Amino acid sequence: MSSTDHAPEPAVKPVLTPAAAKRANASVIGMIMALLVSVLAIVPIVLLNASQKTDTFRPDVDVAAVAANAKDVAHFTPAVPQLPSGYSPNYARWVSGTTDGVTHWDIGYLTPAQKFVSIVQTATANPTWLADQVKKAPTTGTRTVAGVDWTLYDKPGIEKSLVATIGRTTVVVSGSAGFDEFDAVADAVVKAPRE
Repeated sequence: MSSTDHAPEPAVKPVLTPAAAKRANASVIGMIMALLVSVLAIVPIVLLNASQKTDTFRPDVDVAAVAANAKDVAHFTPAVPQLPSGYSPNYARWVSGTTDGVTHWDIGYLTPAQKFVSIVQTATANPTWLADQVKKAPTTGTRTVAGVDWTLYDKPGIEKSLVATIGRTTVVVSGSAGFDEFDAVADAVVKAPRE
């Protein structure tokens, strides 16, 4: 073995003075304390936050009573559809004094699938008013519901509408619901009592 060959040196073990060890542990302890303070600040916020309820608010709307009040000014019998269980009315109103001159009966329903469907009925429809009601969507076909041919207006990304003449009124069923729910609403409108 030559004088230039060295035996491997043992690994150097750093020695911390008590003051250096205290400084090294201080940052770890500070991080743990900051985490605990953050958790303690978040817990009350989570506990005070109202939990999501499964039942949504359903207004108490008496469609038949509002329709009875509107009948004299409407000069037709406003449709009061008898819908299957799961449909709940959001509103029912007689709309008059509009700038387009078309007074109309307007009802909104929440469907069993939590979608929205509205029914608008008037005896004084005109092309401009109808275009507004169907959101200027193009005619895309027809559907026969309860023996009545309904014109379908549909445009991707915009609610669809079914339009038909029932008695001496024009009825527009619009919304975001699927066709099965649309058909149920249209069927109930056709079967609703009329003069």
